Amino acid sequence: MTSTSLDAAVDTPLRALPAPARLRVEHLREAFGITETAPRLSWTPPAGTVQQTAYRITADNGWDTGKITSAGHLLVPYSGPALQSRSRFEWRVRTWNTDADGTETASAWSDPMPVELGLLDAGDWTGQWIGPEEPDVPAPGDRPGYALHRTFTLDAAPEAARAYATAHGIYELFLNGERVGDQQLTPGSTSYNTTLQVQAYDITALLRPGTNTIRAVLTDGWYRGTFGYTRDADMYGSSTALLAQLEVQSGGSRTVVGTDGSWQVSRTEILSADLMAGQRTDFRAGTDDGGAPCGSAAVVRPGSYVTLTGPVAPPTRIVEELTPVSITRLAGGHQVVDFGQNIHGWVRLTMLGGTGEPVTLVYGEAVDAAGDVTQDHLRPHDFRRPGQFLPAGQVDVVTASGAAGEVFEPRHTTHGFQYVSVQGLTTDLAAEDITACLVQTDLEPLGGFTCSDPRLNKLHNIVEWSFRDNACEVPTDCPQREKAGWTGDWQLFVPTAAYLYDVTGFSRKWLRDVRSDQWENGIIANISPSAGPGVTSAEFMAFTNGSCGWGDAIAMVPWEIYLATGDAGVLAENWDAMNRWLGFIRTTAESQRHPVRADAGPVPAPHGKYLWDTGFHFGEWMEPDGPKPDLFAARSADHGIVATAYYRNTTAVMAKAAAVLGRAEEGRALAELSENVRQAWEKEYVGPDGQVTEPSQADCVRALAFDLVGPHHRSTVTAQLAALIRNAGTHVGTGFLATPYLLPVLADNGELDLAYELLMQDSEPSWLTMVDRGATTMWELWNGIDADGTAHQSLNHYSKGAVVSFLHRYTAGLRQSPGSAGWERIFIEPRPGAGLTSASTAHKGPRGLIEVQWAVVEGTTLDGVLTLTATIPAGTTAEVLLPGEPAAVVGPGHHTFRAGTGADTILSAPVPAGTPHNPS
Repeated sequence: MTSTSLDAAVDTPLRALPAPARLRVEHLREAFGITETAPRLSWTPPAGTVQQTAYRITADNGWDTGKITSAGHLLVPYSGPALQSRSRFEWRVRTWNTDADGTETASAWSDPMPVELGLLDAGDWTGQWIGPEEPDVPAPGDRPGYALHRTFTLDAAPEAARAYATAHGIYELFLNGERVGDQQLTPGSTSYNTTLQVQAYDITALLRPGTNTIRAVLTDGWYRGTFGYTRDADMYGSSTALLAQLEVQSGGSRTVVGTDGSWQVSRTEILSADLMAGQRTDFRAGTDDGGAPCGSAAVVRPGSYVTLTGPVAPPTRIVEELTPVSITRLAGGHQVVDFGQNIHGWVRLTMLGGTGEPVTLVYGEAVDAAGDVTQDHLRPHDFRRPGQFLPAGQVDVVTASGAAGEVFEPRHTTHGFQYVSVQGLTTDLAAEDITACLVQTDLEPLGGFTCSDPRLNKLHNIVEWSFRDNACEVPTDCPQREKAGWTGDWQLFVPTAAYLYDVTGFSRKWLRDVRSDQWENGIIANISPSAGPGVTSAEFMAFTNGSCGWGDAIAMVPWEIYLATGDAGVLAENWDAMNRWLGFIRTTAESQRHPVRADAGPVPAPHGKYLWDTGFHFGEWMEPDGPKPDLFAARSADHGIVATAYYRNTTAVMAKAAAVLGRAEEGRALAELSENVRQAWEKEYVGPDGQVTEPSQADCVRALAFDLVGPHHRSTVTAQLAALIRNAGTHVGTGFLATPYLLPVLADNGELDLAYELLMQDSEPSWLTMVDRGATTMWELWNGIDADGTAHQSLNHYSKGAVVSFLHRYTAGLRQSPGSAGWERIFIEPRPGAGLTSASTAHKGPRGLIEVQWAVVEGTTLDGVLTLTATIPAGTTAEVLLPGEPAAVVGPGHHTFRAGTGADTILSAPVPAGTPHNPS
């Protein structure tokens, strides 16, 4: 084998480097109103950098690091003047960098990034918690919106002004008739008993000399509205409330206008607003002109100031707007609007009915045989009335007042929908009359994929959309039926999500709620945010908490965020909660035995104390040919084969996390425990022939993915898995938990062709069945739309979409090296299959943009040769493995490689001087 190296394969970097880019504070693009007094700063080295050698940070508050000799550019601690409430500074950075020939060059200065702190202490607040007087509170789902308002006078236009606001409920602020800011659904979803976010706004431009009016619209939101599958209400309290404070700076003095008993309360045009049920608006009943209509005095309510915090995640916004692809009037008069894409949010309707004529909007993901919107598949079971179902909700109603320019935009509810049935409107809608608003946490896109197969490109697209639709405030399971932050969904999808989007702050915010919701005995609640352990441990479905695969999110999610970013802080934040969860597992395994196992032998085997085989577990959940889910039967079922597998995996993850955190002794103990659990699983669930004794695709996948079987059994279990797949007609047989691992396990164990056969399978159950039946988001069930066109359960669940990680890591061939974090060391190893002739992927990692693309071109001088190009960012080492070629280790730059079947040459770039070889 020979290897040819050509310098021309590397683009020569320019001598004049551009500036550092992608400045971040605690992973945030916007650091306004934060409450972190020791923030960490990050940036991406300038394009063309091989290695950063030094940096200098300056800020307009006098902070100047001077030139610091360091390659560090991630999470550099702020070390300037002490930060206090309202502190503001702008920082910028320049770096010194070496290029490909070793020359050190100083970069230009970056653009500045502003940072401003919010109110840090309870003593900073003069505003009081206030709310409406409600002698008779309507039933949940039927509660109105209230306006809380007051006027105040300013002698002059302000030099600077800020508003700080939060609520028990959802609020919107208006100043002099103008909406304040572009954030939606504020203050956002958190475990309100322990954490309540405060939004900070720059309102300087909205104030004027003379009389000004501040007005807030307040509705139930997550605080006391109906929520989740069970539609429980009043999760955090029975009364809504507002806390707001305006601070106006002018002429060296500060004027403060805070909420108190002098504020007035009025009814609004919002007759009812509920996140699940929908919103009813009657424009004859309210005003939105910024005036101060007559009303009653606000009531001062008790409320906490110690739970208040600034943002750790990006805000929620309208991030995209869609126009209809069709509008169809049915024989019965309904107009069905198809937006061509399943989304989360609401519509903006500019064509209303006549004065006093209600128009009803019914939102859904599917249409029935008559062409109208159906919600039948979205109605949740009523667990308190077996055999009965609860309403699906997702219905808005608007009544016009007849005033010119009225626009209906129900910003106090959200829906999951592709279709809207507009009922009661006699005028024919035009496309410009109705717009769909996609509402999500404003996450930065990081990754992408494309290949030569249009159906795989469509599959990737629907997975991205499904995640976006479920990324509103917290990672939800679905955006219509539940809108709940299920732990199991996020733990299995977060590796995929972290490749496609920056979900670091988003996940840290959610993990804070998971910790808050953890029970005293260490159980992780199924859903976070929730009403807290005092409620979730006492409700009638409390027994469903503590399941393997769901509770393990407390270890698996922080670990995946660490791998994506290199930020060990997320491990440290969650370390105690991980240990408490592991303590629950260990205590359960050591003190309890499943009755079936106990009946078989009164004296437990030595390995029995490592088997987690009691308690409630969801199990694999939703296997295509598996049993119909029965939560009550699962209380006594033996899911030890699944639970013990997760016991092994969580201890292994925690052992690695301990090593990162410098907890060497704990790490060794955890590694030993993990090996003991592995041996117990193998002894209990692997027969003398080396096969899994409870054969299923899912259990074989876990045996390989979690290293539950020793090297001597891997080939046998792989063959068993392949046989199970073949016996299923080469169809996927995994359900919820094992699906993300299925194709990688096959590829890593000599069954790459079978992995591609499953990927390209287009009969049910399969991913391409969804594509071929017109899905625009991932389905909860493999037959979400059956062959007859009937919808089943949610059509917007991202969990099965974790398969696209296979496209990134195997088809395109980009993945991190074992032991690497923050994309410092990478593997590039395309594993083509299924007749694909090209693929490309890109990921914007902490060190910069990584790009990989390959193609096999026929009918040219390079006939049949695989040509790969790669862009490697600063401070990164890549090991490139092509079919039939020796490994090549390269550093930053642009590289081209060629390899053909049976060929013995590779076109590559030399490793820059000083670049270490870090084999896996």
